[in-house]
Amino acid sequence: MLKSLFSGVSGLQSHQVAMDVESNNIANVNTVGFKYSRANFSDLLAQTKAIATAPQGQLGGKNPVQVGLGSSVNSMTRIFAQGSVQNSDKNTDVAIQGDGFFIISPDGGNTYKYTRAGDFKFDAGGNFVDNNGFITQGWLRDPITGKVDSTAPIENINIPPGLTTPANPTQEVVLKANLNSGPLIESFSPAYSVAAGAPVAPFTTALPAVDDNGFPIESGDVGVMFNEVGEAFSLQSGQGVWASFRESTVTGGAVVGGLAADSAESITFDLDDGSTKTVNFTFVAGNTATQNAAIEAAAINSISSVTGITASVNALDQVVLVNDNASASASHNVSVNAVSSANTGFAAGDADQSAWRYTYNPAGATTAAGADKEFNTIASLREALENQANAEPGAAGIEIKVNDQGKLELTNSNAASYNVNLKMTGLSGGGVTENSRFTRNMEAMNTVLQAGTAGKSFSQAFNAATHSSSIDVFDSLGSKHTLRMEFRKVSLDPATGSEWAVTITVPEPATIDTVAPTFEKKGSIRFNNDGSLATYSPPNISFTANNGSAPDQQINLSFGTANKFDGMTSFDSRSSTSGISQDGYTGGDLVGIRIDQSGTLIGSFSNGRSFGLAQIAMAKFTNNEGLSTEGGNVFIQTANSGDPIIGTAATAGRGFIQSAALEASNVDLSRALTQLIIVQRGFQANGKTITTSDQLLQTLIGLKQ
Repeated sequence: MLKSLFSGVSGLQSHQVAMDVESNNIANVNTVGFKYSRANFSDLLAQTKAIATAPQGQLGGKNPVQVGLGSSVNSMTRIFAQGSVQNSDKNTDVAIQGDGFFIISPDGGNTYKYTRAGDFKFDAGGNFVDNNGFITQGWLRDPITGKVDSTAPIENINIPPGLTTPANPTQEVVLKANLNSGPLIESFSPAYSVAAGAPVAPFTTALPAVDDNGFPIESGDVGVMFNEVGEAFSLQSGQGVWASFRESTVTGGAVVGGLAADSAESITFDLDDGSTKTVNFTFVAGNTATQNAAIEAAAINSISSVTGITASVNALDQVVLVNDNASASASHNVSVNAVSSANTGFAAGDADQSAWRYTYNPAGATTAAGADKEFNTIASLREALENQANAEPGAAGIEIKVNDQGKLELTNSNAASYNVNLKMTGLSGGGVTENSRFTRNMEAMNTVLQAGTAGKSFSQAFNAATHSSSIDVFDSLGSKHTLRMEFRKVSLDPATGSEWAVTITVPEPATIDTVAPTFEKKGSIRFNNDGSLATYSPPNISFTANNGSAPDQQINLSFGTANKFDGMTSFDSRSSTSGISQDGYTGGDLVGIRIDQSGTLIGSFSNGRSFGLAQIAMAKFTNNEGLSTEGGNVFIQTANSGDPIIGTAATAGRGFIQSAALEASNVDLSRALTQLIIVQRGFQANGKTITTSDQLLQTLIGLKQ
């Protein structure tokens, strides 16, 4: 028989197999995740009629003479090219873009199968399954840590129907904000109230003020306070005001009259800066005492712009010297340093002092009456003023307090007291410049208050730079409580930076401290001179809601990293909160699930929280083409595929996952149909070799006839 007959038969058989393969490809053109296959042809063993010979002398070598015996399909190649990704309306559909396979199991994880078809759904038991009912494998959320550990062994993904999440008590509050360090602010609050008179329990000299909740507190450094429009006083050491509650008055003796000859006279006055000023005048011979007194008074009045002293003559021909402390550029008291003679009615040492310096000293205060005074806090300024007011002759029950508007308030309601004539003027000289903003605040108190009246005198408001932030925190029962954090600027050090007081409060009956007030906790926060955070306290609070929830709930306060700008800062910029968060929440029911690119199933709960419930595992093989198909879009591992390398999507060469989408079949109809034509023609051609061989045999048989 002719070998060509058998070659033709093998060709027919091979092309039949190729036809089967292409038919299967076309049949699965709409199968999700399908990967088309290709039949690989190879020739059969050839019959050698003459072997190859090497060149011999002058004769060249000859090639072998071989006749092939046909073809066969020796392998199938599955093409794992990426199929197009088509969006769907189902949130549990997932598609792989890139290499890798979903892992599914028909027996609870004892054996694994692999698929590219991501048409998953939840069954009645909450199992995440494919269309075969095989359960998708991955990692579940650890109920203790609340994390999905992708390094743990994989298991069935199961999310129980009706899943709820218990309440999570707040463990950390994170705040990022700027506290304005500039000289002009928009966020401020009045200075704390300070009562008149000496402090009484529970107040002390160190804690003379009362906060918004009525508890003792430090009153605040005036040097870092602001006026009623938010302008900083920026008080420097030695700056302040002159203040007097009455006029300085000295009445001289009777002025001499009836002199036989003109008499040159003079009076020398002490000035505030320690220097003196002399006035000269002449008594005229024959003048009466009244006339000479008028000459003396006129001469004294001619230098009032320097001494601040005005002179007048009373009915007894006495010159009366008065300094009402009304001029900042003149001296503020009456002090006679020297006289030319007793004819003037005065003697050296005649003096009356009612005006005193009130100067800022950040290191401490001196508030005793009858001397120049120093203050650092609004409470010490109030105390110094009240001490002096009640040290004046005839004083009875004059009160000065800091009211709830941050204003100094003066009352003279006791009828037995003297009439207050309060004058405050700017203080300068001796290397110290006047602080005009502070002066304006104090000058507002200038008034005359008759004893026993209901009238009051007020300064302008003293304000502190403040900023507050609030956030709801949760206890172990899921009840929320408002945590308020208030910051108040309390001190400034040019070398190191600023310090702000921190007041943390919660609504009663909740507590965060063991000493009264238990619903409030004090602390501080310091900044470096570049605006970065230095230190803060407290670093955490112990919260007890007193509603049946777990007591002593520890809440960490995260205000940032020391010497960095990742949290609280203090720049010359508006005080504002740029971020505040906490990690607690109330209980909630599962209302929806979505899948992200890493394959994490994220649950959304009715309490507004979302977190990962599970993560889909993916497998990668060294040789994808070595996998064996079982039907149902499922592959299994073989000896030639290699072991699965299991991990998360988008890592180590595994593709990422696109949710609400499916990977379509990668069958290209144009290629498949073209291949059909090629297979068909190949089949026809092999059929022709058989019919042609048959005709040859027929001719051979015909020779016998």
